[in-house]
Amino acid sequence: MIAGLPMYDRAETRAANDRLWAAIRRELGHGPKRLSRGTDPWRLWLDPGLVLAQSCGLPYRTRLHSRVTLIGAPDHHLPGCAPGQYNSVFVTRRGDAAAVEAYGERRLAYNEVGSQSGWAAPQAHAAERGFAFTRYVRTGAHRESARAVAEARADIAALDAVSWALIRRFDDFAGALQEIARTTPTPALPFIAAAGSDRAQLFAAISAAIAALPAEDRSLLHLHGLVAIPADAYFSVVTPPGPDEAAAFGE
Repeated sequence: MIAGLPMYDRAETRAANDRLWAAIRRELGHGPKRLSRGTDPWRLWLDPGLVLAQSCGLPYRTRLHSRVTLIGAPDHHLPGCAPGQYNSVFVTRRGDAAAVEAYGERRLAYNEVGSQSGWAAPQAHAAERGFAFTRYVRTGAHRESARAVAEARADIAALDAVSWALIRRFDDFAGALQEIARTTPTPALPFIAAAGSDRAQLFAAISAAIAALPAEDRSLLHLHGLVAIPADAYFSVVTPPGPDEAAAFGE
């Protein structure tokens, strides 16, 4: 058996994530004693013994949906987002241009092409406004995308709103950044388990565990509940092309 909660796991949230998993495990009555850390995400998500993980919405809708059990989406209490939704925050260096449209030919820092919030959402946002981001800096993580903008190695980044909240709280370089816009909300990062898992049991266990967490843990993790979201809600989100083809996406 294996379980992992890698999406918002950083040094400052590790203990809270461990307490969350311990509470879920108590509710379930089974599962590994510890969360898996450092495991390749695809190996984690597709492990036949997966008890619980969280994936990004883009890989769920493009590759995972037929191979895992969708449990639900977290309620983050994010501004402008309904329960079970999240969005991306556009950040630039403080004092730089305040309109996203000004960055079409400047450098977009993105974590991964398989990221809804870091790649798909900003490109969809741009396409709705008749342009595309055409210059890129791949960073491997939202935190590194924010750092790249702060250090002038990139000019703009779209960050998962929860990741941005954690960056603002814990990373000094966030002081060099400004928020200029947010994307349209989409379903939040889904909790998943191995195919054939008991969805109802898992949903109840996660919900009870979240409710039992200390208030400071819920606040730190931006985790306030679990929402039943149908798979179709993920499938309805636009998946833009990768960097090699993205220039034509806004035409």
